Amino acid sequence: MSKSVMIAGKKVDQASPCYIIAEVSANHNQDIEIARQTVVAAAEAGVDAVKFQTYTPDTLTFNSESEIFQIEHGTAWDGRTLYSIYSEGYMPWEWHKELFELADSLGLAAFSSPFDPSAVDYLANLNVPAFKIASFEIVDIPLIRYVARQGKPILISTGIASEEDVAAAVAACREEGNDQLVVLKCTSAYPAPARDLNLRTIPTIAAEFNVVPGYSDHTMTSTAAIAAVTLGARVLERHITLDRDAGGLDAGFSTSASEFKELVQQIRELESALGTSTFDLSETGKKSRRFSRSLFVVEDVQPGDKITLENVRSIRPNDGLQPKFLPEMLGRIFSISVTAGTPLSTEMLE
Repeated sequence: MSKSVMIAGKKVDQASPCYIIAEVSANHNQDIEIARQTVVAAAEAGVDAVKFQTYTPDTLTFNSESEIFQIEHGTAWDGRTLYSIYSEGYMPWEWHKELFELADSLGLAAFSSPFDPSAVDYLANLNVPAFKIASFEIVDIPLIRYVARQGKPILISTGIASEEDVAAAVAACREEGNDQLVVLKCTSAYPAPARDLNLRTIPTIAAEFNVVPGYSDHTMTSTAAIAAVTLGARVLERHITLDRDAGGLDAGFSTSASEFKELVQQIRELESALGTSTFDLSETGKKSRRFSRSLFVVEDVQPGDKITLENVRSIRPNDGLQPKFLPEMLGRIFSISVTAGTPLSTEMLE
C-alpha cells in the first residue's frame, strides 16, 4: 500500500507532485542577510520548503586537534578538524524564528535537522512541521527516538547507512508511535559521483520499508534528480546557494538559485509528461488521429467495377474505412461512380 505524509498541509505520496526542499546548510556564511536572500531565492525557484541545520560545534563533535577528529578522505574539507568546520558552518539559533517566519510569508514550509536533544527541543518550541535526520545521525537511535516522540513527520537520509541501519531507524520511529516517515536515498560525498548513486534503490526503499521514498542530491547536474523523480522519489532535497563563487563550506557542491529554478521547472515538466498509465488518447492525440491511414479510392471507378489493390489503397488521412477491412473489401462491387481521392465507404458498394 502506498504511504503518505503531510508536511505543512501538503500531502506527499505517489500521486502528489514531488515535494522539493532547498537545503540552506552552511550557505548562509554566518550572515543573516545572505540567509534571508537565500530563503527568498528558494521561494522564487518554486520549491515547497527550505531546510536548515540546527547545531553548534559542541553538539556535533569534540574540540580536538587529534588525528581522529581531522578530515582526510577526499572531501572539500580535507586537512581541517570537525570542530573548525562546524564552527564556521553553524547557523546562530536566534536566526531560526525570523527565517521561519520569512519562509512562511513566502508560502514555504521551513524546518531543520536537529543534531542533539537540545536542538529538537528548540525546534519543537518553534512548532516546525517536520524534522530531518541527517545521514551521519541515522545510527543515533536515541536521538531518532526523541525526534519521533515529537509526533511530526521525519525525513531520514541514508548516505552512510547500511540496510540494517535504515531498518533500525524506521523501526525506532514506529516503536515510538510515529509512522510519518520519508526515507531519502543519499550518497554522502560532496559532490557525489554518478557511479555511486544507485538510484534504483529508491523503489526498493518504498517497497521494503513501506515509507515515502525520496532522494537527497549532492551531484552537480540535474540528471540524477530527474532520474530519481522518474524512479518514484516523492521528496527531493538539494543544497541551494546564492552564488557558488562566493565561497563557503558547502557552496562548491550546491545549486545556484537560477539552476534551482530551472531544476524545479524540469521536474514539473517531467511530472506532466509522466502522466498516468493509460491508452486513452489525449485531445491532441484525438486530433492527430485524423491523419492516420484509411482506405481510399485512388482511381476513377464506375458502377460494376470491383475493388482491387490498384483502385483502393491504404493511405493518409483517416476519412475512409480502416485498413483492417481491406481483405474483405477486395472483390466487392461499386454501385456508383466514384472519383479518385474519395474515402471508401460501404455506402458506395453493392
